[in-house]
Amino acid sequence: MEQEDTNIAARLFVTAPLTAGAAVQLDSDQVHYLRGVLRLGPGDGLALFDGCSGEWRAVIETLGKHAGIARLERQTRPQGPAPELRLLFAPIKRTRIDLIVEKATELGAARLQPVITRRTNVARVNTDRLRAVAREAAEQTERLSLPEIDEPQRLDQALAAFPPDRILILCDESGTAPPIARVLAEGPAPLGVLIGPEGGFAPDELDGLRKLPFVTAVGLGPRILRADTAALAALAVIQALIGDWTGGPPPQP
Repeated sequence: MEQEDTNIAARLFVTAPLTAGAAVQLDSDQVHYLRGVLRLGPGDGLALFDGCSGEWRAVIETLGKHAGIARLERQTRPQGPAPELRLLFAPIKRTRIDLIVEKATELGAARLQPVITRRTNVARVNTDRLRAVAREAAEQTERLSLPEIDEPQRLDQALAAFPPDRILILCDESGTAPPIARVLAEGPAPLGVLIGPEGGFAPDELDGLRKLPFVTAVGLGPRILRADTAALAALAVIQALIGDWTGGPPPQP
C-alpha cells in the first residue's frame, strides 16, 4: 500500500484535465490562499482533484501575485463510484443554507436542489456562492467530486424531474410517519431526501406528496428539528445505515 504523502500542504479543486506531467494553472483566489494564508511557495506539494480524474500530487512551480503553476507528478487516489444521493430542500436564511450545502457535501450528497414551496420565505438563492461553499467543503474533506447544485425550482417542477423509479424520502414532522431507520431497513435504497421550509409544508402540499408512489414519509424522532438539522440528520442516517459509511459499495442509480 502506498504510504501517505506527508509533504502535501494544501488540497485544491481545479478544472484543468489532470495527467502526469501536466502544468495546471492556479487562479488568483488559489494563489492568495497558498501565498497569503498558508505561506507556501515553489517546491511545496499540493493535492489536486478535478471531480473525475482522481487525486494527484503536484508541486508548485511558480506562484506570482495573481497566478501560479503547479506541475502534476502522479495520481495518489483513483476516482471511484459515488453515491447517487440527492437532497431537495427549501431555501432558508443565508448562513444556514450555507451550512446545509457545506455539511451535505461532507456527508456525500451528489446533487443539491433548492425547492420553492408555498411557505418558502427566501426570495433569492445565490447558487454561485453555494457552489463555492461546496468546493471548499470538498477540498477540506478529501472528497473526490463536487455535488451538482441546481438552480431553484418550484416543488411541482422538482417532483416532475425526480426519477419515478427511485425512492424520495419525505422528512415528515407530523409525528405519524414511521421512523427513518425502520423504513431504510425494510425498503430499497432511497435516491433523495426532501426537506420542507421553516414553517413546514402546506397541508395540501403534504397531502399531494404522500400520494406520489415514489415518495416515502419518515419521522426523524420525537423532536421537531430545524430545517438545516433535519437535512443533515437524514443524510447521516442514510449514510450510516445503507450508504458509504457501511464500508460496502455505494448505492447506484
